[in-house]
Amino acid sequence: MSRLRIGDYVTTPSSGLLADTPYAGLEETDLADFLAGWEEWHRLALEVLPHRIHPTAEIHRTALIGDDVIIGPGVRVWEFSTVRAGSVLGAGVTVGFNCEVTRAFVGDGTVLGHRIGLNRTIVGSGAHLSANVTAAAISLWSTHLSRPEREIRFRVPGGIYRCGTPRFGVLLGDGVQTGNNISLGPGLAVGRGCRIASGVTLAGRTLPDRSIVTAPHTAETHVRRGR
Repeated sequence: MSRLRIGDYVTTPSSGLLADTPYAGLEETDLADFLAGWEEWHRLALEVLPHRIHPTAEIHRTALIGDDVIIGPGVRVWEFSTVRAGSVLGAGVTVGFNCEVTRAFVGDGTVLGHRIGLNRTIVGSGAHLSANVTAAAISLWSTHLSRPEREIRFRVPGGIYRCGTPRFGVLLGDGVQTGNNISLGPGLAVGRGCRIASGVTLAGRTLPDRSIVTAPHTAETHVRRGR
């Protein structure tokens, strides 16, 4: 079976918030192993953290934060956003207007712009996602999307990678930047420093570091002077 080491894409947060938790071993862990143990990792982290939400975090009064969410120092969550289901926001993360973050790990200093939807997704440090970016976690080939059974698999250089679960969105590397109106996943690994232009849809594959992805229609756009 092909292996996919999370540390080849993302860096464990350096703020120290998670230093004494299982999340400290994130970089050395295979993706499928992490997905299988994620809920237990999170439960153990909650047991040892002195505070689930760091005192320096700023959360708008209209934002909804789940009881099991971990929020690091200097995090800012803006209006009408929801963060839930055991998500982790590393130090200095910004969550913009009307976002939905569900069972996601977001690395230090990452910016989630407006109307971002993350589900069962891992985002590295220093990434920047613009408006209307969605990371989907369930295959359309599942018979009932409310009870997915189709295992998420995707192409990697060594063959086909099996996630061992019907729920996985995207592994986004450190420093990834996106435009807007983008659909990602399920089953996608994006290397460090990649740039994804507006209008792109990607799933079922890996992208090497520093790739630049554009949608065909942007190159085919014609502009002419009016009469």
